[in-house]
Amino acid sequence: MSKPMTLNVRVSGALSEFVAANVGDVGAYDNVSEYVRDLIRRDKERVEADRFDRLKAELTHAFAAPDITYQPLDADAVIARNLRV
Repeated sequence: MSKPMTLNVRVSGALSEFVAANVGDVGAYDNVSEYVRDLIRRDKERVEADRFDRLKAELTHAFAAPDITYQPLDADAVIARNLRV
């Protein structure tokens, strides 16, 4: 597990007002740190979902190809191909 990271972020104007509206008695979060951690978690989930969707699309496309287009490969050939990319 990686070590904790401390972040210092300065926001002003509309961003500051938006954060203030989401934190404390009026917001859904007790403090700014909790809010930022939740934003990071949501962004991480979004990135992972996008990657998974791309993988599903690639697999769907690959499995839709006719069997005649498939080529037998061994592990060495796959590793060599991936090193070229």
